[in-house]
Amino acid sequence: MKKFAATVLLFALLLSGCGEETPTEPEATPTVDPYAGMVQVESGYGTLMWVTEYEDVPRSGLTAEDFSDGVYIGDDYAVYQGIDVSEHQGEIDWLSAAESGVSFALIRAGYRGYGSAGVLSEDTYFTANMDGAAANGVARGVYFFSQAVSAEEAAEEAAFLLELLAPYGPEALSLPVYYDWEDISNDEARTDGLDGETITDCAVAFCTALSAAGYEAGVYAYRYLGYFSYDLSRLTDWSLWIGAVGDYPDFYYAHDIWQYSTTGIVSGIATAVDLDLRFVPLPDGTGDAPTDTPDAETDAASHTDAAEAEASTDAIEAEPGS
Repeated sequence: MKKFAATVLLFALLLSGCGEETPTEPEATPTVDPYAGMVQVESGYGTLMWVTEYEDVPRSGLTAEDFSDGVYIGDDYAVYQGIDVSEHQGEIDWLSAAESGVSFALIRAGYRGYGSAGVLSEDTYFTANMDGAAANGVARGVYFFSQAVSAEEAAEEAAFLLELLAPYGPEALSLPVYYDWEDISNDEARTDGLDGETITDCAVAFCTALSAAGYEAGVYAYRYLGYFSYDLSRLTDWSLWIGAVGDYPDFYYAHDIWQYSTTGIVSGIATAVDLDLRFVPLPDGTGDAPTDTPDAETDAASHTDAAEAEASTDAIEAEPGS
């Protein structure tokens, strides 16, 4: 009986000892920022979206405050009015276009079809547009519409384009030769589902070939393509031309040319046409156009201040944001 009582007492002491211990608090779970390494940008649909931020890609120096009613009013850039054209615009009266305020043109030289065969073709108005622009003092750049699905095909496109450019040479162009790869909407295309790494590989292959041949090269992109497909950190050696319809050039990263309208009306062109502005940095923000660029020397329609830009709108009827 004494043995049993001692056992009960020991058990009770053990229970009382356990009750005196303080429960250990669980460790707090670290808070993870879901937007670390990202930045908010304009979507083009009146909303903001989060995208990866590249630390080594220069940011745009243009802001909404630099524009008033679609006109650049800042002091850091000389701004030039331009268009980009192809056979879709038909025959162009380049004298009328130049007199209306067009100072530069990006001219399509050729394209790859988006069907399964992916045939390479010259733009039927390439030669006429190159010659017409030159004859009327319009500075020229070139672009090639790509549907490449590999770096090898992009290099093939570059070789095809270089043959088209052979009669002119690098010295004939005041602006770059741009690689224009685009998604095809509302139709089946050979490029459907192509991943961003491959798209970037294609742009690098094309631009590398053009640069090696002595041409200034560049890449065209619109918001979605620039933010979600291209690895912009691999394209910093080349010019960037951005399509972003809006009230000001809202693309987050630095770009040389802004395509601000796809429905412009220009004297001498019978159809709607894409409108562009080219931004050339001014020395120390002096407000004076640089004298070492072809445009500054030859373009009578430079938009270096609000008054000149306003004067051109009589013939060029689509302002940024239209």
